[in-house]
Amino acid sequence: MNAKVATKTTAAKKSSKPATPARKTTAVAKPVTAPVVVAAKPKNKLVRDSFTIPKTEYALLEALKVRCAKLARPVKKSELLRAGIGALNGMSDKALLAAVNAVPSLKTGRPTSTKAVTLE
Repeated sequence: MNAKVATKTTAAKKSSKPATPARKTTAVAKPVTAPVVVAAKPKNKLVRDSFTIPKTEYALLEALKVRCAKLARPVKKSELLRAGIGALNGMSDKALLAAVNAVPSLKTGRPTSTKAVTLE
């Protein structure tokens, strides 16, 4: 076993290249800056809801969607509703009451079925 070790070390000495002189380099010290941490915006929790709306007002939603699309800004119904909420929020109290009073109240709940249910 010693002979194998000796041949490996002599082979390593024979194959090694003469040492080349080290290059002179000048290191430029870069200022150390702390990484910038961007605070992530907290995600708004979404709430799913359903409501009843008259067909005429629903048609207005569709007309507003088409109008926005013509203005090169397609929107979803939920975006229109949220924009309306934002507009209402920006109104004065007097203007808000006038807008709310202009909307008729609706009967809440699901419509009753017109079919009569019979039990036998």
